[in-house]
Amino acid sequence: MDAWTTALAEIEFGRWNELLRSGLRIVLIVAAAWVLAVVLQRLVRAMNVHFSQHMEGDAVRRAETINRVARYLIGIVVGALATMTVLAEVGISLAPILGAAGVVGIAVGFGAQSLVKDYFTGFFILFEDQIRTGDVVEIAGIGGLVEDITLRHVRLRDYDGNVHYVPNNLITTVTNRGRHFAFSVFDLRVAYREDLDEVYAVVREVAAGMRSDERFRERILEDLDLAGVEGWGESAITVRARFKVAPLAQWDVRREFLRRLKRAFDERGIEIPYPHLTVYAGAGKDGAAPALPLGIRRQASTPDAANA
Repeated sequence: MDAWTTALAEIEFGRWNELLRSGLRIVLIVAAAWVLAVVLQRLVRAMNVHFSQHMEGDAVRRAETINRVARYLIGIVVGALATMTVLAEVGISLAPILGAAGVVGIAVGFGAQSLVKDYFTGFFILFEDQIRTGDVVEIAGIGGLVEDITLRHVRLRDYDGNVHYVPNNLITTVTNRGRHFAFSVFDLRVAYREDLDEVYAVVREVAAGMRSDERFRERILEDLDLAGVEGWGESAITVRARFKVAPLAQWDVRREFLRRLKRAFDERGIEIPYPHLTVYAGAGKDGAAPALPLGIRRQASTPDAANA
């Protein structure tokens, strides 16, 4: 009994109380950081929903992209602040850590220049509104639908369904195919014997029918722009035209217009030529062209036919 009394008397209850209070404060710091991050992220999401109700088209996609990046940054900042506060509560001085972090940061900066460039390039891509979620773009030689944008990379999905992760430091040129409007361009090949005025009339007639169709009335923004003859090929004349269309509608409009134009050309007897070659036998000095000797030789299919 005297041994238990002596042991209890030697316990430093003040020290244990301090450890318990420190542990409780750490738990409260972590819980408060989690609650703060959740509240701020939900606030950003609610603001995005509120403002999106008064936006249309591209502005909605841009707001969604900024909303996602803002929530990502909130998580990083709140997590960093909570970590530093917990370290200070444990008794670890932050001054040496911050000083060492500065030196390490310089060393890492030389070895991770591409990572730093990722974040800087990603920031300016978002700040300058070069790419939005839902755009169809071509970056770093890869084209596809933008599914996600972060400060680190852009995620694309191509027509075959393949997903590409493009680091932002590789992006030097952005080709955005879905901003404000687009042009659906057609290079139409017709035979040399065709009357171009008739071809122009048929093309304009098909274009007018497309614009009056309810399925394409909202997609086609202006009447057909018929540029005219683009070039003389080896077997055909190329006529160029284009529609001004809504964003990302250029491919559907092009497919339907070519389908209708093929049917119209068939009905009018306008030839869409196959590639062919004209053989010129030459001419003498007097201007007379010698005959080109051509003949057709039939090969016998059976021995009896060969002897006949």
